[in-house]
Amino acid sequence: MSGIEVGIASVILIVLLIYTGLYIPVALGLVSFIGVWIIRDNVDIAVALLSESIADTVSELVFATVPLFALMGLIVSKAGLGKDVYEVANFVFYRIRGGLGIATVAANAIFASITGSSIASASVFTRVAVPEMRRFGFKSRFTVGVVAGSSVLGMLIPPSAMLIIYAIVTEQSVGQMFVAGIVPGLILATAFAITILILSYLLPNFVGGSDSKDVAAEDWAHLTILDLVWKVVPVIVLVLVVLGGIYGGVVTPVEAGAMGSLAALIIAWSKKALSWRDLWEVLVETGHITAAILFLIIAASMYSRMLGVAGLPTLFGEWLVGLNMSLPAIMAMYVVLMLLLGTILDTASIILIVVPLFLAALDSFGVDLVWFGIVTVVGAEIGLLTPPLGISCFVIKSTINDPDVSLADIFTGAFPFAVTMLLVLILLIAYPQLSIYLVQYM
Repeated sequence: MSGIEVGIASVILIVLLIYTGLYIPVALGLVSFIGVWIIRDNVDIAVALLSESIADTVSELVFATVPLFALMGLIVSKAGLGKDVYEVANFVFYRIRGGLGIATVAANAIFASITGSSIASASVFTRVAVPEMRRFGFKSRFTVGVVAGSSVLGMLIPPSAMLIIYAIVTEQSVGQMFVAGIVPGLILATAFAITILILSYLLPNFVGGSDSKDVAAEDWAHLTILDLVWKVVPVIVLVLVVLGGIYGGVVTPVEAGAMGSLAALIIAWSKKALSWRDLWEVLVETGHITAAILFLIIAASMYSRMLGVAGLPTLFGEWLVGLNMSLPAIMAMYVVLMLLLGTILDTASIILIVVPLFLAALDSFGVDLVWFGIVTVVGAEIGLLTPPLGISCFVIKSTINDPDVSLADIFTGAFPFAVTMLLVLILLIAYPQLSIYLVQYM
């Protein structure tokens, strides 16, 4: 077999193995190792490339952002800041029709800016928002759909693990990727809020919550402005420490992650929300998350090297250029591919498998890779809400632990938000300046 044939077969085999349930890094690493072995007919070269992939990954300073931001997010979750932010957002929006749904989106957007994890957001707000929205008369499908939809903001609004992974794969600045995610993240959050308003007026039986104003008024009549300020101050402090430090050019993303983790730890201890046992659990879980992500990145690095040995990215790029396709046509193909893969793969896997194939083709168009990264993350994130994978929906199902709420209910509730994401994605593709405007002023 030629290198090209092995490369094409390996990509197909990796997707098939992942679809059958094999652990993603194992599928990437194993097939890539065997692919290099077959192409070069030398196992020593395959071993050398694997060793190089491991060495490059563990020695690169930028990877330190992974455990640091994971640690900060877990401490923030333990400290109950998600609940505090949600209460403040509810107080602000409960007077609007569907206001508690909008409050969930707003709270998730703020929570995303200090955790960077869609999975964490889905888990926290399933516990915090779903019971409250039900108590206020909102329908189950709507409540879980809002949580599922708004949870994806954690992968776009910085700091974001997916933006970090994309920056590593394409050798872009993590700081620039974070800055580029701000405006699209706010646009997506606003679009979700508008979607909730439209659903509230057009499909009131689907949304519910007709008595929410009266219930909320009784619940929050005793709250003062000072109470609300004290609930939101810790979040403001974290945002200023992490994002203010990065955007102000005071610290690097790695240093910001360390400062954010320390600030989160101080806040948690000041709130007496973190015992020594909790801290140990947080540290262990941080280790698990870090190991899983770094294992995935090592396997993806091996995969990229295998593609390079096979010459597949260059051939694929030449093939696309040879079709004389315009950039909009290529982007349409790219979006369709991401939507299809999103039904069976998680966001990180899509970034690691698909992006290297398109980079060569994009060079001829002079595409801004920062903008392309935002498009990639938003497109891949739609898969978090679509069956059969829909990781956010599965997280909500496992967290809610309610037999009356089926997985089908969650996917149904999330469907309007998946459509909204697709519309926002089209907007971001049509107007790249929305993604790169702030980056120009760094």
